[in-house]
Amino acid sequence: MGFEEIADRVWVARQDWFDVNIVAVGGSRGLLVVDTHASAAAARAVVEQVRRLGRGDVVGLVNTHEHFDHTFGNGTFRAEYGAIPVHAHEHAAAATRAAGERIKAAYAADPDDPHRAEVLATEIVPAEVTFSSALAVDLGDRVVELFHPGRGHTAGDLVARVPDADVLLAGDLVEESGPPAYGPDSHPLDWPLALDLVLGLTGPDSVVVPGHGAVVDREFVVDQRDAVGVVAETIRDLATRGVPLDQALGSAEWPFPSADLSDAVRRGYEQLPLSQRRLPLV
Repeated sequence: MGFEEIADRVWVARQDWFDVNIVAVGGSRGLLVVDTHASAAAARAVVEQVRRLGRGDVVGLVNTHEHFDHTFGNGTFRAEYGAIPVHAHEHAAAATRAAGERIKAAYAADPDDPHRAEVLATEIVPAEVTFSSALAVDLGDRVVELFHPGRGHTAGDLVARVPDADVLLAGDLVEESGPPAYGPDSHPLDWPLALDLVLGLTGPDSVVVPGHGAVVDREFVVDQRDAVGVVAETIRDLATRGVPLDQALGSAEWPFPSADLSDAVRRGYEQLPLSQRRLPLV
């Protein structure tokens, strides 16, 4: 799929594989590409989409977090455009290589996956321009602001704001094509607070690009924040009542399918200090 303009010089290319969104932000210096897809081969198709866009060369990359579907195209873009900077939160950059090797091991163990060969052939290229709280990327006649709103989908999530276009790129802190992805590296108790900060960066007319799925508005993020908050408070309630971890999923009503929340509950129980838990828990 090609790029579609959703605001002044902000284009989104929604990819079939993982339904992941790749964003290009244009300025007088060139294009900043946010997230780079899940393999070197997949990224080559994105590079062709950028060429067809015809709005200049890519002058920088941003990874919204360390997962491979957002970072494995870094090397392809650098092969095409030279030693362009790759930006990420400091935790995401430090975790990219290990996260990538874990996913390669998973693909290596699945000989039937159609993407196995291209994932295994991809060179892992972590970001080298990092920050802890905020960073501004100068595109000449406009600035793209990068913020770390806190832990959520991962410990190294960032959101990118294009203030003159009133667009926020939320990464996987917000998902439209499925429920929020609580993985083994998620932080379910912190996620609602991160989304509170994300909402603080938006206004009533803001356009929000999720990590996966269709472009949404602020109200969608409000609703997802409320649901993520319910998950966090339910985990706290279960733990403080001493519900064992292996019984937690079946002991409550959840806003998302319980089958998707096993890591959320486990991670939430791990996050709670001992003072907030009652026995028995396991």
